[in-house]
Amino acid sequence: MKKNILNIKSVALLGLLCFYMSCNDYLDTEPIVEVITKEEQPIKNATEAEGAMSAVYSQLGGEFWQFDQFFIGDAQTDNSYAGADNVQMFQIDEYRMVATNTISNRDWGYIIDMLFRCNFVLNYVDDVKDLDPKRKEQMKAEASFFRAYTLFKAVQIWGDFPIITKAITSVNQDNFDEVYAQTYPSRKPVAEVYDQILADLEVASTNIPSSDQKYKANKAAVNALKAKVNATKPSPDWNQVIQNCDKVIAEGYTLLPTYDQLFDGNHEGNAESIFEANGEGWGSPIGAWGASMFYGTDWKKFNTPSNALVTAYDDEGDLIRKNSTIWFAVNNVPWSDNYWPSNKYPFAYKMRKTDGTQNFYIFRFADILLLKSEALSQNGDITSAMALVNQVRSRVKLNAISATSKDDALTKILHERKLELAFEGEYWFDLKRFGKAVEILSKQKDGKGNLLPYASNISTSKLIWPVPQSKIDANKNLVQNPGY
Repeated sequence: MKKNILNIKSVALLGLLCFYMSCNDYLDTEPIVEVITKEEQPIKNATEAEGAMSAVYSQLGGEFWQFDQFFIGDAQTDNSYAGADNVQMFQIDEYRMVATNTISNRDWGYIIDMLFRCNFVLNYVDDVKDLDPKRKEQMKAEASFFRAYTLFKAVQIWGDFPIITKAITSVNQDNFDEVYAQTYPSRKPVAEVYDQILADLEVASTNIPSSDQKYKANKAAVNALKAKVNATKPSPDWNQVIQNCDKVIAEGYTLLPTYDQLFDGNHEGNAESIFEANGEGWGSPIGAWGASMFYGTDWKKFNTPSNALVTAYDDEGDLIRKNSTIWFAVNNVPWSDNYWPSNKYPFAYKMRKTDGTQNFYIFRFADILLLKSEALSQNGDITSAMALVNQVRSRVKLNAISATSKDDALTKILHERKLELAFEGEYWFDLKRFGKAVEILSKQKDGKGNLLPYASNISTSKLIWPVPQSKIDANKNLVQNPGY
């Protein structure tokens, strides 16, 4: 794609807005979404269209997608401590975030940027004359999937969130109102965001490519996301969760025979993988450097496995998943902390390739089996639910378990998700969906059995992040979350 399309330029709309409206109301705001300079036709040909679509996928190489989302999903739980020495990360780990937290600010930016890239495809690909009509529909389906996936991340992290559906390319008197609403958006209620997510997934499901494409958005990924969304939205639809999971199951995915094959780097695009980001090495669109943030003894890494997680595996006798999830340094490391000595220091071990070629899962089959078991339990079918749990446990040679009630089943399913999906960015969101975050995390203990000093910081208001103060300063239409 030409430079003016690939390198989308940020334009200060402030001057343009004041030029057209001469209104002091806009003098204290700055745009929070990106726009590009005016083009007669933003996407001119098929080559530029493919470049715009590639720009969506390449965003998976950004900090939020290959690093922060995995930190968010585990460091805020009793699976791990923050690790390393980043004070902004400590705020997240210890439930004492402030609105000036730089991680929240950068992640909001990554979310907005991904939405812009999706909207750019959705808004302008139809105008391309030399692009095959079938490919246009596929592109719109893929972009709709990613917009839904991105909004799903956002609504789980910040709650109410702007619904941005336009990629603004020019400002004039005729489109000023539309430009202002998209450039200085207000936050929409959680329920409305979920409505938009599900609407986008309906668009995606019509023309998305087949499920044999592991490194591209595909039909099974759409159904997997539909299942997650229907389980997480304010009024869960458990029947829809089951139906969506069944559609994934019908695609023929299987659990790999050996758990460690999921993470050993030799089985990329495997039979359990539904959709994964493809790390292609340094200098590529997805140069997956995130692995080096979690694994390796050259410095103290992030997401240090917790004593609680190690104990959970040991109490279950789950050595197979423990050894594939946590790696203890063979030699002394040149540091220690309040939780681990230097001669027994653990590292998250599911991302092991530090040469930029690490793949990471967006959806995999075991997650969907456990999600269906959750939905079945919510609907009262405990026997079928536990059969799916035992299917997952059987792979790692653990005995079958049963449940005596719905609540007992849900407790065991949540625990199974902890053991199966640790360090895959899921557990924080699982705890919130199960309604167990405050109850469990307020009781976190260290390796000596003492209550962690920050465990008491967790509260309902801390289950969503503050809106970045810099975004509020730039856009008076944004309102801060309660408690910040």
